Amino acid sequence: MTSKRKIDFYFSFISLYTYIGYAAFEELVQKYDLEVTYKPIDLHAVFSVSGGLPVSKRPPQRQAYRFVEMQRWAIARNIPLVLKPKHHPSDPVIGHRMLIAAMAKNLNAQEFIRNSLKILWVDDLDIKDSAVMVDVANKSGLDGEQLLKASASQEIDAEVGRLTEEAVKRQVFGTPFFFYRDEPFWGQDRLDLLEEAIKSDRDPIPFGLVK
Repeated sequence: MTSKRKIDFYFSFISLYTYIGYAAFEELVQKYDLEVTYKPIDLHAVFSVSGGLPVSKRPPQRQAYRFVEMQRWAIARNIPLVLKPKHHPSDPVIGHRMLIAAMAKNLNAQEFIRNSLKILWVDDLDIKDSAVMVDVANKSGLDGEQLLKASASQEIDAEVGRLTEEAVKRQVFGTPFFFYRDEPFWGQDRLDLLEEAIKSDRDPIPFGLVK
């Protein structure tokens, strides 16, 4: 029996382009029956070691172009999008912890991921508010209070750090970031290239620091 093709998926609940591309990624997963390992990471920690900058620290011309791109992609993906969320930037660690706790319990967290990605970019709520996260979990068919309690464990705390350290070691520098057969694909606008690699079954292109 042929084993499922596997994707490592590094992301953050505050990531604009993870939200923009997530429905398209889910369609790709279903189309090719992919096995996905979900890896929520500290995006700002990744930026700090890879030369990336938070939006507010980028040059004005880059911020202006980003605003145009947001609108283009919302049209292209036919999705709702709050262009200037009241609570951005914010810290998604509570949601990341709750997701890790849910996965540790082998719970189906797909709806929780979908809804958490909408907190900033559709609902315009504060993702660092534990009450918001509990409500999102409940609306996603999970027990929000129980997940919040479970997420406070030392094991979950260690896993949050481990995933971010793993991302840094694998040279992740932004989100969404996908690995298929160890070949990297950065950004939701690379999903077509990811599909080509899956469909063609070509040899992966090696990834490493240029020497």
